[in-house]
Amino acid sequence: MAFPGAVVGTAALTMRYPGPVTALDGLTVSIPPGITGLVGANGAGKSTLIKLLLGLLRASSGQATVLGYDCRTQGERIRSVVGYMPESDCLPPEVTATEFVTHLGRMSGLPATAAKERAAESLRHVGLHEERYRLVGTYSTGMKQRVKLAQALVADPRLLLLDEPTNGLDPAGRDAMLELIERIGTEFGISIVVASHLLGEVERICGHLVAIEAGRLLRSEAVTALTKTSRVLLVEVGEDPGTLAAELAMRGLKSRPQDRGLLVQAGSEEACEVVVDAIAKLGLPLLRLQQRRHRLEELFSDQQETAERPGTGGAKEAAHAG
Repeated sequence: MAFPGAVVGTAALTMRYPGPVTALDGLTVSIPPGITGLVGANGAGKSTLIKLLLGLLRASSGQATVLGYDCRTQGERIRSVVGYMPESDCLPPEVTATEFVTHLGRMSGLPATAAKERAAESLRHVGLHEERYRLVGTYSTGMKQRVKLAQALVADPRLLLLDEPTNGLDPAGRDAMLELIERIGTEFGISIVVASHLLGEVERICGHLVAIEAGRLLRSEAVTALTKTSRVLLVEVGEDPGTLAAELAMRGLKSRPQDRGLLVQAGSEEACEVVVDAIAKLGLPLLRLQQRRHRLEELFSDQQETAERPGTGGAKEAAHAG
């Protein structure tokens, strides 16, 4: 199956481990160029998908391509044009960053001199130029993550697969790593797939989102389309939002708590008038009423609530291990 214009494409991709454990269950998705977030809870199947795309695992059934190459038969070719940053801490402590990244460059097929030059350039890009001759074992967690990113860049890849790149980092370290990834994608023009269980990170830097749960596709869509302004009203009253929620429910409007107020599902243009009328009837002080943008966390919490309702299939999907 062809996936025109896609950097990654899968069709009914399934991976079952002995046990039996289903890590991917008929996954069909097309990932466009740019920075894409691959999101899902731990165990959703993200790491398994990355290993299948690299040709490191063989799928039980289905198809997958990366940059037009067949993952089942052309894994070596794929690994020559794709940079991979693993989730695990896999760096040898007794070598310098320059030695390690140069070695990975040689393994990618670069001549010795070119590998050394590319290693220096990659380490400079990730902010480790001054510390490149230090032993990796003396690095902080954030510096080690940058070394892993540098080795993924050393062979000048056309695509980066980054598995939980902010793992173990403090908030400042996460911010710096996300800014670095965004810069690589925009300034270097390299397509990037960022696997993460943190939706907020994906929303910050990614143009496209692929969400999986229990090895199945939940949705694949542009982030802007998911978070566009929608008919959701943020309502803050000075007191007793629970009473307002009950009154709105009687008037056919669903709501839920949000910080100091309510998020109200506005199914029509008249919803705002209904909210104002309900507040006036109850005599509550109105502090804020505005239409707002969705955040990804809210969209997926809604989907999770739907999946967990009886008869929706959520329990069946939750039985799969990712």
